[in-house]
Amino acid sequence: MGEYIMTIDAGTSSVRSVIYDRGGECISLAAQEFTQYYPQNGLIEQDANEIWGTAQSVIKKALQQKGINDDEIKAIGITNQRETVVIWDKYDGKPVYRAIVWGDRRTSDYCKELRKSGCEQMVKEKTGLVMDPYFSATKIRWILDNVDGVRARAERGDLLFSNIDGWIAWNLTCGSAHVTDYSNASRTLIYNINDLKWDKELLELFKIPECMLPKVQPSSGHFANTSNSVFNNEIPIEGIIGDQQSATFGQCCFKEGLSKFTYGTCGTITVNIGEKPAASKNGMLTTIGWGYNNKVEYLLEGTVYNTGSTIQWLRDELQFLEASEDSEYFARKANTIGQVYLVPVFSGFGAPYWDPYARAAIVGISRGSNKNDIIRSALDSMGYQTRDMFDAMNEDLPSPIQLLRVDGGACKNNLMTQFVADILGVDVERPVDVETTAGGVAYLAGLSIGFWEDLDEITKLRKIDKVFSPKISSERRAELYNGWKRAVNSILHWSKNR
Repeated sequence: MGEYIMTIDAGTSSVRSVIYDRGGECISLAAQEFTQYYPQNGLIEQDANEIWGTAQSVIKKALQQKGINDDEIKAIGITNQRETVVIWDKYDGKPVYRAIVWGDRRTSDYCKELRKSGCEQMVKEKTGLVMDPYFSATKIRWILDNVDGVRARAERGDLLFSNIDGWIAWNLTCGSAHVTDYSNASRTLIYNINDLKWDKELLELFKIPECMLPKVQPSSGHFANTSNSVFNNEIPIEGIIGDQQSATFGQCCFKEGLSKFTYGTCGTITVNIGEKPAASKNGMLTTIGWGYNNKVEYLLEGTVYNTGSTIQWLRDELQFLEASEDSEYFARKANTIGQVYLVPVFSGFGAPYWDPYARAAIVGISRGSNKNDIIRSALDSMGYQTRDMFDAMNEDLPSPIQLLRVDGGACKNNLMTQFVADILGVDVERPVDVETTAGGVAYLAGLSIGFWEDLDEITKLRKIDKVFSPKISSERRAELYNGWKRAVNSILHWSKNR
């Protein structure tokens, strides 16, 4: 009989269930995509019930494919797409509206109005965030104001809000636990990252009833026990954390200055800045990394909304690829490196531009351009977007980042990862297990119950696959990046100027 930790990783496009042994090895993984809805340009929704159903399915598959029994799972960790909003009836568990996804832009004009009112600096000082539709509060407000009867029900105390982590925890416990952690709370625009509380001034600003909000706890510790909704036995939920913070923890960025970039559906860079929040002057966010061992660690963070999703777009919408993994093969056949630029801002720019009105474009196409050139430009866009945030982050730090740790499915692409090293001009380190998002929360859950002893033991479990070193000249690097900046400048504020 074995002893294992299970992770439920509810990402933007799929749910994974991953089972780890004491050596930190993934011994079972089940994954399943779920439906994305695009009702209008700039709007992205999901079915929260489908997400929960998908979670149930992958949990069972992960157990069955290795013949693991419930009682061998010693703890569960939950990680999730962060800012996505679910509001549901606390009595019958029915969502009042589809989940509004982090990349949804429907509240762009509302955010613009709030910025004009002069409150953005106050919001930034309390939350570390900028006034952007990316974050949860304006999405909550939209549902409260636009779905019939919802505000009255919320004010009566009949409705609950959470991001996807809390939705899954609530369902795993049959409604007995309405919880989240510091990291997810810090992405809502209504949580004060300095005093670790829901902020009454911010709740008043966004007109959100406090009774809707989950209990906030450290990322590692006991949240609740599962009910019989999926498992036959009660299993303690011992870790909850947002996906990017989880990946940072999984990459063992436990010391100040250590940095990682995750190439998932979106792309996010983080750097550990220690136990005190520090504001960025260059478009980065200050956010809570995790709460562990009676300490709170903070991160600087920047996110681009489309990395892996760009390859999915080539696959699903343009049908250039049968499988995302084929992108490297076709990209190596490209003839116009540095001439064709794909700027994949399908729903606006995140850091460091923060332009919700920008829209995607392909520039530099000639009559001889073909799909190989576009596929290559899509992969290269991940490197360019990394460079945008890498440069901005270095401006905020006392010393520049010398090594970037990478993870996420897209970094398995050797061509893409080599280009990241080339365009940054620093070494890029890829671990053997690139699914560090799932691994991070597994570590947090395991540490909570003594499955692993401490951070030193976790660090020793991490294995390096390959280090990519820059191979191009500084002159070529500057030439390529200058072309990217010209392409970016051509599409800023695009939809605003219609």
